[in-house]
Amino acid sequence: MSQLKNIRSLEFEELKTFLIENGEKPFRAKQIWEWLWQKNCHDFSEMTSLGKSLREKLQAQFYIDAIELDDQQISSDKTIKCAFKVGETQVVEGVLIPTTSRMTACISSQVGCSLSCAFCATGRLKMMRNLTAGEIVDQVVYLNRQAEERYGQGLSNIVYMGMGEPLLNYKQMLRSTEMITSPEGLGMSPKRITVSTAGIAKMIRKLGDDEVKFNLALSLHAANDSKRDKIMEINETNNLSELSEALVYFHEKTGSRVTFEYIIFKDFNDEIEDARELAAFARCVPCKINIIEYNPIDGGDFEQADPRKVDAFAEYLESCNLVVNVRRSRGKDIDAACGQLANKNKAILKDQRVLKKS
Repeated sequence: MSQLKNIRSLEFEELKTFLIENGEKPFRAKQIWEWLWQKNCHDFSEMTSLGKSLREKLQAQFYIDAIELDDQQISSDKTIKCAFKVGETQVVEGVLIPTTSRMTACISSQVGCSLSCAFCATGRLKMMRNLTAGEIVDQVVYLNRQAEERYGQGLSNIVYMGMGEPLLNYKQMLRSTEMITSPEGLGMSPKRITVSTAGIAKMIRKLGDDEVKFNLALSLHAANDSKRDKIMEINETNNLSELSEALVYFHEKTGSRVTFEYIIFKDFNDEIEDARELAAFARCVPCKINIIEYNPIDGGDFEQADPRKVDAFAEYLESCNLVVNVRRSRGKDIDAACGQLANKNKAILKDQRVLKKS
C-alpha cells in the first residue's frame, strides 16, 4: 500500500486529470467521487457503474483510507461509544449521543493529542498523527448508520469534540466538513456542524478568512489567565486577550455566534467571581455558554462541582442576559462523556502507550 496513493486525498480536478491521462472519460470523475464521498464505498470492485478496466486501473494506483470498527459499547442512557481502528494498529473513538431532540455524533480529528489539558484523558496520550478527511467522514457515516438502525432517525448534529485538536489538523478537518456538507457528499447543513477548539488564535482567524459556515466552540473552562494556565497549557501561548481578538475577527468575517464551553470543577472555577469573569469575557462576541458537568478520569485531580453551585453559577450568567445551557453528561458508565475518551480503552492505551510524562 505504501506505493499506492490515497484516492480520497485527491481534489476533484486531480481525479479528472488522472482519468484523462489514462484514456478514460472525464465524466467518470463524478461517478467515482459519489462512490467515495456519498456512498462511502471502500472497495473499487464494488463501484459497479464503472467498467472493469477502469476499476482495475484504480486498484493498481490507489487505496481508500477506510476505518474499521474495533469495539462498541452501549451506555444505560443509550449513548454508543465506538472504537475505530485507523491504519494498522491505532485506535480513535467516536460517540453517538441520542436525546429526545437531537442525534449527535461526537467525532475525533487526531490520534492522540498534543495539548495536555489537565482534565482530559486524551490529553495524556502522545500525539500520533492527524486523521485524514476520509477517516473523519467515515466516523460520521458509521454513527449515522447506527442512529438510523437503532433509533430510527439519522444524525441531526456533528461535533468535532472527540480525540485531538481539530484546528491542528486544519486542512483535513476543513476538507471533511466540505465533504459532509457537499451535495456530492453527505449533504448535511454546515449549521449542524460544530468544531471545538482549545483556543489557537491564529487558526481561529484563519477560520474567519476562510469564511466557514459551520459553528465554532471554544473550550474555555476559566476566564482568567492564571487559572486557565493551570489546566490548559495552550493558554500560555494563546492567552485570553489574544483569543478575544481572534473571536471578534472570526465573528466579523462569518457573522456566526460563538459557543463557550465551560467545564465546571469543584473548588476551582465554580464561584460567582468565576461566573463574573466569564460574563465579562463572553461580551466580546455574540455567544451562548454551555456549562458542562465534569466527568472524572482515572488519576484525575478534579471533582464534580456541587449541583447547587452549578445552578447558582448559571443563574448569575442568565442575570447578565447571556444564553446559558447546563449540559448533563451522557455515557459516563462507558467512559464516553466529555473528557473521558481514551480513559480505560486498552487498545488505545496499548498502541499509544507513549504517554506524556506528568
